[in-house]
Amino acid sequence: MKTKLLQPADYLKKILTARVYDVAVESAFTPAKALSRRLHNKVLLKREDQQAVFSFKLRGAYNKMAQLSPAQLQQGVICASAGNHAQGVALSAHRLGCRAVIVMPTTTPQLKIEAVKALGGEVVLFGDSYSDAYTHAAALEKKQGLTFVHPFDDPDVIAGQGTIAMEMLRQHQGPLDAVFVAIGGGGLISGVASYIKAVRPEIKVIGVQMNDSNAMIQSIKAGKRVTLTDVGLFSDGTAVKLVGEETFRLTRKLVDEFIEVDTDSVCAAIKDIFVDTRGIVEPAGALAVAAIKQYVAQHKTKGETYAAILCGANMNFDRLRFVAGRAEIGEEREALFAVTIPEERGSFRRFCELIGNLPSSGGVKTPRHVTEFNYRISDSKQAHVFVGLTINNKGESSKVAANLHKNGFEALDLTHDHLAQEHIRHMVGGHSALAQDERLLRFEFPERPGALMKFLSLMRPGWNISLFHYRNHGADYGHILVGLQVPPADTAAFDKFLTALGYPYVEETQNPAYRLFLQA
Repeated sequence: MKTKLLQPADYLKKILTARVYDVAVESAFTPAKALSRRLHNKVLLKREDQQAVFSFKLRGAYNKMAQLSPAQLQQGVICASAGNHAQGVALSAHRLGCRAVIVMPTTTPQLKIEAVKALGGEVVLFGDSYSDAYTHAAALEKKQGLTFVHPFDDPDVIAGQGTIAMEMLRQHQGPLDAVFVAIGGGGLISGVASYIKAVRPEIKVIGVQMNDSNAMIQSIKAGKRVTLTDVGLFSDGTAVKLVGEETFRLTRKLVDEFIEVDTDSVCAAIKDIFVDTRGIVEPAGALAVAAIKQYVAQHKTKGETYAAILCGANMNFDRLRFVAGRAEIGEEREALFAVTIPEERGSFRRFCELIGNLPSSGGVKTPRHVTEFNYRISDSKQAHVFVGLTINNKGESSKVAANLHKNGFEALDLTHDHLAQEHIRHMVGGHSALAQDERLLRFEFPERPGALMKFLSLMRPGWNISLFHYRNHGADYGHILVGLQVPPADTAAFDKFLTALGYPYVEETQNPAYRLFLQA
């Protein structure tokens, strides 16, 4: 017998009567003041990262499990999850006193795995994506007689997530132009859209997906559910190959439009959220904010009010390095270039003097900071350097490249080159037959204007820089690796130079790693 499709009135009733507050809190709905000022629109953040498991997922999981029979609870439950739903199920099982088996993809961040174990969940790792884990969980469900708690394609789960919208419209009763919602399998947006369209249909509901995990968007375009061959794993919380049947039906019917965002824009959004809240969300938790910025840039809106659901904050700490590195590019506060400099005395210093006063997009000369500088001597006539510079506005990198060219330095704009961002910047180096009499030193340069120029001005003209590696990590001191060609006869003068410079250093000329990978 075919299950009757639930109507909007059915979902409204289920949301209004959902059992979530045994485990969930009514999360804050607060303005993002700094971001609102920048965008000239009011941005409100629904702080689902404040839940006990740092995600909205416990709402739907508990609402489903609280309605199971005593016999079902005694037998236990099972779920497949990339992490946040898993924690919701584990916490709910702990509260309800039942067994919970959690099947997670092998790509799940260790932070989420340990969190599930800490809540008493029995973790089984299987496959590379949610879809792989789901197939294995379905087999275990039948084998062990467990009840499956779906992460998104279940009316009770959808209704539990819909309580977020119920809270939002109660917490903010003024104008609200659009609500932006991240989409993985579609449970969150189905619940949110069901409530909003039943109560305040004038509010737009806008779905957001990663450009490499866009199963819902592709399905909406095709008019049927589309299975992706592969999904990107940066936003692991939304990495779903196939959306749910019920969530597809609801999303197709209720959601107004969709936006795709990329990795760099999400990294920039994570930073924006941190600036306003001092909280760090996971990539999935920042999708909505990234989409708001994209929406404002596209539609040139002013004075409107938008809401973003920060749906999760479960991210491995070691991923922050990647996020921080890509955030400036995503916000276009950093530009990357390959610059060709004549391999002759004084050209490096002339280049450094120039970049400090390149005009901004408004034509005004404003100091620029070098965020990265990588170079290895490889040609007797030309030096190719990889340079990162601070910029102030989107689209400014092309103007910087043009100004460098105008001043005699060929520059290739690499700001949006993924190969350069992810790999080439780390590969500038290697053996060089030209690096004779090379001495290698690790310096600590103070992160202040003039530190590099002091180094260059104290250097003897006859000493050539054969290697230079620097990356600004936001610390008080920059760690810089420098290769200098110093004839043996100049050893005493070089020692005097180091003393006059006064920067802490360690000589690495005899380091075995240097001799193996870099020394001529």
